[in-house]
Amino acid sequence: MMAGADITSLSFDTQLEREWLVTNGLGGFASSTIPGLNTRKYHGLLVAAMSPPTRQMVILSRVEDSVNYHGQNFPLSSCEYPGAISPQGHRLLRAFEFEPFPRWAYQGNDWTIEKQLRLLPGENTVCLSYTLLGGAHAIELELNPLFALRGMHTLMYQWNGRLLVESSGRGTPYSHHRVPATNRTPEVFFAHDGRFESGPDWYLNTIYRCEDKRGYAGLEDVWRPGTVRWTLQPGQTIHFAASTDPIDLGRIVSENGREAQSIVNTVVQEQKTDSTYAELVRAADQFIVKGTGPTVDPSVEKATHVIAGYPWMAEAGRDSLIAFAGLLLTTRRFREAKSVLQRYASREDRGLIRADIPLEGSAVQHCPADVSLWFVNAVWQYLRYSGDIDFVLEQLFPAIESILRHFREGTAAGVAVDADGLISSGAQGMAATWMDAKLGDWVITPRQGRAVEVNGLWFNAQCIAAALAQSAGREVPCTEWLAAAEITRGAFNRRFWNDEAQCCYDVVGEGKPDAAIRPNQLFAISLPFAVLSTDRHAAVLKIVRNELLTPCGVRTLSANDPNYQPVYRGTVVERDRAYHQGTVFPWLLGPYITALVKTGDRKLAVRDEAFDVLKGCLTHLHGNGLGQLCELFDGDSPHHSGGLCASARSVAEMLRCYVEDVLNHSPLVDLQNDGSTTATSQSTSPIFS
Repeated sequence: MMAGADITSLSFDTQLEREWLVTNGLGGFASSTIPGLNTRKYHGLLVAAMSPPTRQMVILSRVEDSVNYHGQNFPLSSCEYPGAISPQGHRLLRAFEFEPFPRWAYQGNDWTIEKQLRLLPGENTVCLSYTLLGGAHAIELELNPLFALRGMHTLMYQWNGRLLVESSGRGTPYSHHRVPATNRTPEVFFAHDGRFESGPDWYLNTIYRCEDKRGYAGLEDVWRPGTVRWTLQPGQTIHFAASTDPIDLGRIVSENGREAQSIVNTVVQEQKTDSTYAELVRAADQFIVKGTGPTVDPSVEKATHVIAGYPWMAEAGRDSLIAFAGLLLTTRRFREAKSVLQRYASREDRGLIRADIPLEGSAVQHCPADVSLWFVNAVWQYLRYSGDIDFVLEQLFPAIESILRHFREGTAAGVAVDADGLISSGAQGMAATWMDAKLGDWVITPRQGRAVEVNGLWFNAQCIAAALAQSAGREVPCTEWLAAAEITRGAFNRRFWNDEAQCCYDVVGEGKPDAAIRPNQLFAISLPFAVLSTDRHAAVLKIVRNELLTPCGVRTLSANDPNYQPVYRGTVVERDRAYHQGTVFPWLLGPYITALVKTGDRKLAVRDEAFDVLKGCLTHLHGNGLGQLCELFDGDSPHHSGGLCASARSVAEMLRCYVEDVLNHSPLVDLQNDGSTTATSQSTSPIFS
C-alpha cells in the first residue's frame, strides 16, 4: 500500500472538513474532501478556467466508481443525498496522501486498489488512474463520470436539452468521446482505455452541505454520459481523462509517468534540508497562474496573475500586492514578478489601481486608496530583491509619481491629503480599507477617515518616491517628498497615539478617534519605512500580543471590545458581521513578526520567538490544511478554520516572514533601514550610489 496518511482513525465528519487542492497553472483546479464527497458547489475533479485565469466552470463534478469482485459490488466513491450518504466508499478508504498529487488507497477482502488524480500543467485536463496493488485475482472496475457543466458560482439542474455523446477510437488502446456544446453547456471531451457503454441520464439531488450552512442553495443534478468498465489484473494501471479540449490519452499517460520539472522543484531542491520552506513554496505555487490575455511586455508570452484564494476567488488587486513579496520574491520568480507589476502599473488611473476582472467577467471596479499604496510597497520590495533599478525607474516610477500626485490633489473614492499630510479616504457607503465587508449599503467596518494602516502606507510611499527620485538624479522631487514625509510622520505621531492605551488609534476622523484595538497599527512598524516613532514600537507589540495574538493568527478586534464576534459561521449576514470583528487572519502574522523582529534588533532569541508564533499555522498547513493555509479562523478557541480553504495572503505572508525574519535571509539588495527619510540615509545603499 502507498505510504500515505492512515485516516482510519478520523471520523467521517472530520474527513469531510479536510479539503485537498490541485491546480493547473491557468486558474483551473480540482478540489474535494478526503473521501471525495463534495461538500461545496465549488468542489470538482475538473474546475476549468475557460478564459484563463477567469470564467471557472465545474466540468467534471465527480465520478462514481466501484469494484466488482466475486459477484459483490464495493463502492469507492461517496455522495450525500437528502437523508442519506450513498454510496459509502469511505468505509473502504484506508489511506490518503496529497503530495505530490492526491492518492487514495482502498482495501477489500483480497484486493487493494490505489487511485490517483493529476491535473496537466497548463491544460484544463484531469487524469484519474487506478492500480490494482494487491490480490491474486483480477477485479472489475466500473466508473460513471458525472458532469456539472456550469459556472462554478451556479448550480446545474436537470433540463430538457439534449446532451449527446460522440465516440471514436474503438478497437484501439484508447477510446475518445466528445460531448458537443449546447446553448447552456460547453464542449467537453473524455477518454479511457476501457469499455464504454453509453447510457445518458441524470443523477438528481446531490447535496452540498457547506453551501446550506453558508446560507446558499446546495442541491444539484449532475449528468452521466454512460459507464466505463475495465478488467484489472494485479499490478495493472488503467486511466480515465476529461478535458475542455480534444484528448490524446496516450500522451497524457506518458506524461504522467514523468515528474514535471518546474520552478517549484528547482527552488525546493535547493532547500532540501528545510521542510518548512519547501511546504510553503509548494503552497505558494498554486496561486501563481498564467493568463491568455494581452501582455504589457511583448517579450512575455503570457501575463502572470495571482489568484487570491481557492475555491471561489479570482485575482484581487489588494490580495495580489500584499502576497507579492512572499509568492514571487522569496521564491526568486523575478520574471513573473515583473509581469505582475507591469500589469498593475498599466491599470493605474488617476491615482487609483483598478481591480482585475472578477471570475464571471463583471465590470472592473476601482479599489480604495490602500491598493495603490500596496503597489508602491510591492515595487520597493521588488527592487530590494532584484536590484533592477532601470526597470523600476523606466516602467514603474511614472505610475508611482501619478499615484502620489493624485492623492495630494484628491481622487475618486474620497481619497485626499489634509493639511497635516495625512490621508483621509472612504466615500459614504464605500468600504475604505482591507476591512471591506459590506452587505448592500451597509458597510460593516466603515473606517472612514484617516485609517492607521493607510497612513502608514502613505508615509512609506512618500519615502519610496523620494528614494527613487534620488536614484534618478532628480533632487527637487526627492527633497519635496522627504519634506512631505516628515510632515506626515509628525502629524501621525501626534494624532494617532493613544497615550492612555499605549497604542495607536485605529481611525482618526473629525470627531473622537476610534480607540478600538485592532491589528492595523502593526503596519506603522512593519513597513520598510516605519511611520511610528521607534520608542513606541514595544508598547504596540505588547498590546497586540496581549489582546490580539492567537496560536493561528491575529484577531481583527480585541476580545474585550463590546463589538467582538467570537466565531465566524452561519448565514451571509452572520459571517460578514464577524468577518473583521474578531475573526483571526493568519496573514496578519506577517506584519506582526516583522515588527517583532525589527523591534528586537533581529536577535536570535527574538527570531526563535517568531518561529514559535508561526507553529500553529504551520501545523495546520501540513495537517488539517492538507498542504494549504486557510483564510481565517474563529476568534475564540479552539479557533475553527473558515473562509477560503487556500488563501494567497496567508501563505505568502507566512513564507515572507519565515524567510526574511525567522531565517534572517536578507534580499539581494538590502534597502531597509530604520525609516529615516533623510536623503543621506538612502545614499549608503549601492542601488542609489
